[in-house]
Amino acid sequence: MLEAPIWNSWEDLEHDALACTKCPLAEQGRTQVVFGAGASNADLVFVGEGPGAEEDKQGIPFVGRAGQLLTRLIDGIGMTRDEVYIANVVKCRPPGNRDPQPEEIAACRPYLEAQLGFLAPKVIMTLGNFATKLLLDTKEGITKLRGQEFAVTVAGSNVTLVPTLHPSAVLRNGGGALAQSRADFVVAKRALARTFA
Repeated sequence: MLEAPIWNSWEDLEHDALACTKCPLAEQGRTQVVFGAGASNADLVFVGEGPGAEEDKQGIPFVGRAGQLLTRLIDGIGMTRDEVYIANVVKCRPPGNRDPQPEEIAACRPYLEAQLGFLAPKVIMTLGNFATKLLLDTKEGITKLRGQEFAVTVAGSNVTLVPTLHPSAVLRNGGGALAQSRADFVVAKRALARTFA
């Protein structure tokens, strides 16, 4: 297995990610790499699955309908998007918004791990199955794991990880799923508050 490159700065990491051609997604119709967005000193980081059409167009994660819901959920715990950081497991849009393939996830993983290493957040919320399975190294599904706190080491830092449903799944499933997501965000807010107690 190849060693992940070591980036000396956030700028070097972003430069390499934006020019990446390590997997087929680079050739499959991406408009641009969606690196991530938010505060460089964020204590709370969200990790989603991958960019959709609107994200691919704008180069910013979670700006479509699911992103609008994510923004409302963040607002609901008294924070703003400017205070958090948002990234994805894969940085390029899979064609037709299909699920990312294992080789695509593997190619992008060093970028995500390096982002989390530089950010060193206190709490990570994984949005949906792909981010949760990757960062918890589990095969368990999101419905069994959501709303719980997991102590994990990510990129050398001890972090509390709180899985929740992906906002697009909440939009598809409606009321009960929205209530579950709101409850999960409260769990993350409490975990964050404890780190400053």
